[in-house]
Amino acid sequence: MGFLDVNSSLTGRCWTGPDASTERLTEAMIQQTGHPRAVCALLVSRGISAEGSAKFLNPQLRALLPDPRGLKDMQPAASRFLQALKSRERIAIFADYDVDGGSSAALLIWWLRQMGHTATLYVPDRLTEGYGPNPKAMTELAAAHSLIVCVDCGTVSHDAIAAVNGTDVIVLDHHLGGETLPPALAVVNPNRQDESGDLGHLCAAGVVFLMLVELGRQQREAGSKGPDLISMLDLVALATVADVAPLIGINRALVRQGLKVMARRDRPGLVALADIAKMDSAPNTHHLGFAMAPRINAGGRIGKSDLGARLLACADPAEAQSIAEHLDGLNSERREIEQHVQNAALQQVESRADNTPLVWAAGHGWHPGVVGIVAARIKEMTNRPTVIIGIENGEGKGSGRSVSGIDLGVAVQCLASEGLLSKGGGHKMAAGLSLTEATIEPAMARLSELLEKQGAGRQGPKDLRLDGVLMPGAATVDLVEQLDTVGPFGAAAPAPRFGFANMRISFCKRVGTAHLKLRFGDSSGAQLDAIAFGAFNSALGGALESHGGGLFHIAGRLEINEWRGRKTPKVRIEDAAPVIT
Repeated sequence: MGFLDVNSSLTGRCWTGPDASTERLTEAMIQQTGHPRAVCALLVSRGISAEGSAKFLNPQLRALLPDPRGLKDMQPAASRFLQALKSRERIAIFADYDVDGGSSAALLIWWLRQMGHTATLYVPDRLTEGYGPNPKAMTELAAAHSLIVCVDCGTVSHDAIAAVNGTDVIVLDHHLGGETLPPALAVVNPNRQDESGDLGHLCAAGVVFLMLVELGRQQREAGSKGPDLISMLDLVALATVADVAPLIGINRALVRQGLKVMARRDRPGLVALADIAKMDSAPNTHHLGFAMAPRINAGGRIGKSDLGARLLACADPAEAQSIAEHLDGLNSERREIEQHVQNAALQQVESRADNTPLVWAAGHGWHPGVVGIVAARIKEMTNRPTVIIGIENGEGKGSGRSVSGIDLGVAVQCLASEGLLSKGGGHKMAAGLSLTEATIEPAMARLSELLEKQGAGRQGPKDLRLDGVLMPGAATVDLVEQLDTVGPFGAAAPAPRFGFANMRISFCKRVGTAHLKLRFGDSSGAQLDAIAFGAFNSALGGALESHGGGLFHIAGRLEINEWRGRKTPKVRIEDAAPVIT
């Protein structure tokens, strides 16, 4: 039986909620801590005990930060970097073209700048060079630099790194490593095959930050002092959220502290980005993931690949404003391209059999810069691993997104080792691949086999998990602020979602073509404002708009709406179900 008796909602999902055991633990925590029921229920769902709640609600970076030397090759990587700084060698930074790569590069550029040194930034073109180091670019960089640092890439770039002669290469990455490592001076990566995996949830910027910590340690041991690292956590937070890294352990502390740093508005690139995105409140993970990240990524997707990294590394407000405006325009263009590809891909997906382990589509002229976003969108719709491939001149470039419990990166690596891909790699939740048009069908068939062995395709529609039931009168600004102490929220740490039972809609208005703004309340007269984004992309919008005075169970997340200095609670509706009487 579904939570609130909802077995099939307006979006076709079964609602689940706290069981009897969770309720008992919640009651005990209320007695021991005095926190509100909703906060205690959320802590219990996170596996936090009453004794550990104080430390969890106030995470200390110093206590959670791992020893950087726990990662293989960290000491020689940091020593070589410091040697290059001391000798004033020319340093090149080869970065991936996404937010994680741009943030990682910006961290090193800012650190070096504060030490009075500059570095050359190189970001490959997505269309002509593809992901990661390539022999031509690395050879050209080596001709003018004595040290190349590859960030958010390089772990599987054997040929490109082997092509470098006389120049040391350091790799700072987090993507899944193969059985052998490239011939670099150092490969620092928590997802190397010979690592424990304890820090495998770090994004590349998290790995870079740990190297900066190690640099500081080695500087202190030598009697000198490095830059303030706390001030750089805004970049680490941005990358962690944008790369959908799980917000657990050290990641949670990095993002929490990084959001505080970002709120100080010290970094010109992020200030320009926040202003152009019309962020009128303190930054949160939603802002990072849905307002900032898409704009930063737009350069690598359909424009000049280094724009995002240049914005984040920029120290001049006027230049930052110019780059941010350019990226904003590219992002608008990206949305149009993405919608076209998504519509075409969905037609293919719907024409194939249902409940297959893998959802995939391929098309001529599909822009490789948006296939990853489209894969993510369709993955959410189907709750199955999804791969979308763009074909140009007989070559396919694809991007995949996975669901919880299914390791897409391992499966793609297996395909590459079997020769079905010319290039492929990634991590559990995301992967990229290149292959010939002729091998697309057999490669996707084989990938489907591998994913089926992991259990893909057996999940069915994703249940909607609720953390409890709230009455409109209890959904206050104070409660939202107390719930936020359990955050930040994101991957592996979802924001709390509540059910509002037996609600009557008193007002509704369509916003644009897909969204619905409404107000609902209970028999006591308490009312809540709400918005349902994308409501008309499913049966949700039509049913709520034509409510006819009927009662609904409503599910959503609480937010704070700020307008002219006044704060009010608001619900972001995700689902609803008519009350059956």
